[in-house]
Amino acid sequence: MAKVIAEQSRLTSRGFKVEAGAIFYTLILAILLVVIVYPLGLLVINSFIVTLPDGTEQIGFGNWTIAWAQPGLVESIYNTFNMVIVTTVIVFPVGILFAWLLTRTDIPGKEYLDFFMWIAFFLPTLPVLMGWILLMDPDFGLVNQMFIDWFGLQKGPFDIYSFWGIIWAHIVIRGVAAKYIFLAPAFRNLDSSLEEASRISGRSTLGTLLRIVVPVMTPAILITLIISLIHTLESFEIERVLGPPIDFFVFSTKIYQLIAEVNPQFGMATVLSLVILVCMLPLIFLQQYINSKRSFVTVTSHFKRNIVRLGAMKWPAFILVFGFCMLVTVVPITFMVLGTFMSMFGFFDIESVWTMDHWKRVLQDPILIKSIWNTVKMAGGAALIGMLLYTLLAYISVRTRYRARGMIDFLTWLPAAIPGIILGLGMLWMFLGVPFFRPLYGTIFILILAVLINSMTTGVQLIKTNMVQLGKELEEASSVSGGSWLYTFRRVILPILAPVLLSVGTLTFIAASRNVANIAMLVTGENRPIAMLQLDYMADGSYEAAAISGVFVVIMTIGVAFIARWIGKRIGIHI
Repeated sequence: MAKVIAEQSRLTSRGFKVEAGAIFYTLILAILLVVIVYPLGLLVINSFIVTLPDGTEQIGFGNWTIAWAQPGLVESIYNTFNMVIVTTVIVFPVGILFAWLLTRTDIPGKEYLDFFMWIAFFLPTLPVLMGWILLMDPDFGLVNQMFIDWFGLQKGPFDIYSFWGIIWAHIVIRGVAAKYIFLAPAFRNLDSSLEEASRISGRSTLGTLLRIVVPVMTPAILITLIISLIHTLESFEIERVLGPPIDFFVFSTKIYQLIAEVNPQFGMATVLSLVILVCMLPLIFLQQYINSKRSFVTVTSHFKRNIVRLGAMKWPAFILVFGFCMLVTVVPITFMVLGTFMSMFGFFDIESVWTMDHWKRVLQDPILIKSIWNTVKMAGGAALIGMLLYTLLAYISVRTRYRARGMIDFLTWLPAAIPGIILGLGMLWMFLGVPFFRPLYGTIFILILAVLINSMTTGVQLIKTNMVQLGKELEEASSVSGGSWLYTFRRVILPILAPVLLSVGTLTFIAASRNVANIAMLVTGENRPIAMLQLDYMADGSYEAAAISGVFVVIMTIGVAFIARWIGKRIGIHI
């Protein structure tokens, strides 16, 4: 009788735990619906609200009709997909190769090369782009001037203001580096026994990479590909700077045109943004389908990691990666700093080329210190909260049997499928339209929330990519030994995921530090971060001061990278 009572008590306790877990997961789902779906719902509703000449509003399809009748819209769509395809075809194989070389082989100095790849990813877009303009401008670019002087040419061979100039900018400004950052943690968790079995069967190192490693890495590669496609579709800064001189417009710059008009056309801009969301939905469903149909476990109780010996190819591989790292880090940083000391940005043939006046003026601006402090609070808060939040969301999607886990995973993809400035507009309407949220407008908290939503797709998917590689037997062994769920999560799951968690926290901090589009609609004079201050300088035509602001962003982001690396070494993990 006692055994029956004990068994019933155990089942009742288990049922309560399951129910409590389901309630907690449902609460998380409800919060996601409020902060993600509700602003998107406001965007959809406002896309059907037409403002008449007398100022009155009515429901109709006017915004949709006018949006698709915009001059140059079809050409901008063609330009967008052409740019996305060409960039992906060039960048993605290079990213996979570099991730494999630096995580699975004996290439010399890979620890330092890995850090250079992180720096390349951290560098803010606009200041780095200004450095490449100093190098490859068709009129005053230093590289073009060198070719003209050396070979007696009438005109330099490079033009940053061209289609291939835009492609080049995407490659060297976080293009390859982003693919490496997303793929490296998953490559590190690949069980070496799979590669060993392939080589024993007679396959070469290259054949093993193509036939074994790449297929096993399908979740990481697929998720990285989808994130890359989304980010390239939404790319704005590079096209905004390099596109207008050659009348090259993409979808994002077309949306910006509608918002930047004297009378902003938010309704039509929202229509075009929703089109991007519709284009992304099939990709989101595709990755969910593939992950649900196959097993990609590579970390089990028998996990081992051995290094692939490159032999004679070791030093050529090092030269390749090292040269690329120098090209995407040292070169742009040098010319970014160089531009801050120029009397007139880009002009080397004037009487007085160099000056300290720009630094004196910016450093005397009291707004600078406040903007830096706002950035630290916003980015630091988002990084700390993001590591916990994204891990929880990934765990619910991958490790639980919660019925709505697919919905939670789907919701984490939505922020990446909407241009940041439009999603920020939806959040602005939410915070001003709901009395409960209204007091939060103008605070750092609203910026932290915007950054968390903006970084959610990357953070959750990176953690999920590594989590799907963990065999359940690790948790089962801990449970059989008497470990609670919390103990197992803390002592088994988190140590294995520690590298990617530290990476996600660092990435979230960096994204917050240089974020512009997602927070532009939510920034006030009180909570303005340094990235927005840089944008204000550029809007006023003060490119030298904007470059100086960019230097502070670079110092901040590289400093965080060093701190994250130091912490990683102290606790015995590698990032």
